[in-house]
Amino acid sequence: MKLTSSEPFWLVKNGILHAYPSLNKDIRVDILIVGSGITGSLIAHQCVKDGYKTVVIDKREVANGSSSATTSMLQYEVDTPLFELIGMIGEKGAVESYRACYDSIDILERIVKEIGSDCGFKKKDSLLFAKYKKDVPDLKKEHETRLKHGFKGKWLEAEEILDQFEITGTHGGILTFQGGSIDAFRLAHDLLYYNVKKGLQVYDKTEIEKVKYGRKGIEAVTEYGDIIRADKIVYCNGFESTQIIREKFVDLLSSYAIVSEPFIDKPPKITETLIWDTGDPYIYMRTTDDNRILIGGEDDEFRDVVKRDRSLPKKRKRLEKIFEKLFPDVEFRTDFAWAGTFGETKDGLPYIGEHPDFPGAYFVLGMGGNGITFSVIGMDLLSGHLKGKKHPLSAWWKFKR
Repeated sequence: MKLTSSEPFWLVKNGILHAYPSLNKDIRVDILIVGSGITGSLIAHQCVKDGYKTVVIDKREVANGSSSATTSMLQYEVDTPLFELIGMIGEKGAVESYRACYDSIDILERIVKEIGSDCGFKKKDSLLFAKYKKDVPDLKKEHETRLKHGFKGKWLEAEEILDQFEITGTHGGILTFQGGSIDAFRLAHDLLYYNVKKGLQVYDKTEIEKVKYGRKGIEAVTEYGDIIRADKIVYCNGFESTQIIREKFVDLLSSYAIVSEPFIDKPPKITETLIWDTGDPYIYMRTTDDNRILIGGEDDEFRDVVKRDRSLPKKRKRLEKIFEKLFPDVEFRTDFAWAGTFGETKDGLPYIGEHPDFPGAYFVLGMGGNGITFSVIGMDLLSGHLKGKKHPLSAWWKFKR
């Protein structure tokens, strides 16, 4: 499936960072990872660190799937508010999920420093504002729930948001102090290149046609007949896993994003802050490390690539109008616009773990707005699983939950 349309900003900004060959021989490894985006590269980093002979394959060029289109906002808040998630899965599972996402941003910062990545990682605050007046009671309840469970934040009235961030038309919001932004495409490349020097094998333009699953090992055959034998296969292919797993476990959405031309002077007062609202679908924005503003959202149900791509000009104009309404004194000139397809789960949580229909396989599927932070947590889950250890989050992030 074509995952993106037009030109995702990150592909143009970075160009070709590292090139890899396609597989043209039979190989034997401990771990086969399918997918070379930010999830696959993080999982590969952990597997190499744990001493496994590991190979990463991708049917596209490296990180050219969803990681080339992500807006790369790092938030500990999942798409389901904490108070609602507590009602869905219980207090323990909800709070531990939020806490793990909170901690994952600091873990990611350490990884970036460890490998010396030039991916523009930056810690930021996060402002979630009420789009409509009717959203205020639930948003205040969310604020109180977070405070109760140790997540620091501050309630800002509309006047305070206008004064502090120059955003008009809000109805108050929550300012929190744990977030960040990153170039996920660049980080994926940097992670793979760092680990190739430690023995990781990477092959792009390598597509699997069939897999023989088994508890004692798997055998994957590529489109050219090359065979990969491995103890475990780890799928890090996001919503494309729906082509493997039969039951419906995720809804597919088309999401749209635009990036401004660089601001010669300072952009609006959101340089150090992630901005998003309570709309459904919600709008989100952040600045980039080269002084641009990125705004995304306007999600709709994914039906087909043609319909998604035809919607791009209209969605671009709507995102520009949304920005103009929030920042009437700031001129936004779009430099890049693109669309991508992403997955959304029923509770906003990922699917990470084994699936009963695929012995010898493990899935790390960080869906929704927290794909990167979920993938960081997935490193720990997979590492423990391969060593025969249970992870406290497994009960809430498993299939058929």
